[in-house]
Amino acid sequence: MPTEPPYLRIAAALREKISQLPPGAKVPSTRQLASAHGVANATAAKALDVLRREGVIRAEPRSGHVVAGQHTAADPKRPVLTRDRLVRAAIAIADAEGVAALSMRGLAARLGVPAMAPYRYLSGKDELVFLMADHVYGEVGYPAREPKGWRAQLELSARTLWSVHRRHPWLAHLVPLTRPWPLPNLAAHNERALAALSVFGLNSADLCDLNVLFYNHIQGTAIHLERERHAMGATGITEDEWMQTQARGYAALTGSGRYPVLARMVQDLAEGYDLDLDHLFEIGLQALLDGLAVRYPVGGEVFGSLA
Repeated sequence: MPTEPPYLRIAAALREKISQLPPGAKVPSTRQLASAHGVANATAAKALDVLRREGVIRAEPRSGHVVAGQHTAADPKRPVLTRDRLVRAAIAIADAEGVAALSMRGLAARLGVPAMAPYRYLSGKDELVFLMADHVYGEVGYPAREPKGWRAQLELSARTLWSVHRRHPWLAHLVPLTRPWPLPNLAAHNERALAALSVFGLNSADLCDLNVLFYNHIQGTAIHLERERHAMGATGITEDEWMQTQARGYAALTGSGRYPVLARMVQDLAEGYDLDLDHLFEIGLQALLDGLAVRYPVGGEVFGSLA
């Protein structure tokens, strides 16, 4: 997770002190802040500039900076801002418009606070998105009693994670599998899957491979939730309408004689076919678990389709 810059830490500490001061009270000077926090004058000045742009302090001739009356803690008109409120508001924006539409300035505007106000609680967008992801992974839990058998446990884990991605389509696009984030709430989901997979008695490398493969099925399918929404927004046409625009191209492919199986499938589906991602997720999950049952037979458990 990103490290907060020194000037923001100084601004946060000074903000806490200011909240207890009356309007017009003198604020420590740049030199005093630099000495107290062991930083350069430029860093201290940057911290004061953050608070000045937020409207928490104001410059007074021959007096330096003082507490601004309209933004004191006693002012009932001052927006109540917390890290949790910022994260929840950002999630709402991402759910509606995608993470690409999210910015610190836009978030501040949405909440009706000064543009720099979110930086009192967050170092920037990277930290915000990190917290958003962790928050949504923590929205769902598991029953107190585990289902019996590794297969039932993995089904529950997969469907639970799928529900999170279904609710928040942007989540699947944040980071590649090769660069995972240390999210505590995602770790809780991983622990469930790893516990179920550990019944196979694999070494740690193989266990990790299976856990990544398991999660990749969920994330890889969920990626298309957001992609379809973006495509709809960019083109203004539905999936069915888009397929109609491709009819001539597919007719050329299937009529060429080079792809007989494809041609037969397209002909059979001429009356219509709905690409249902929920259905694809489920049949992919069962195929994956069937494969595990064959490769790592444990305790006589059989294929889900034959049980």
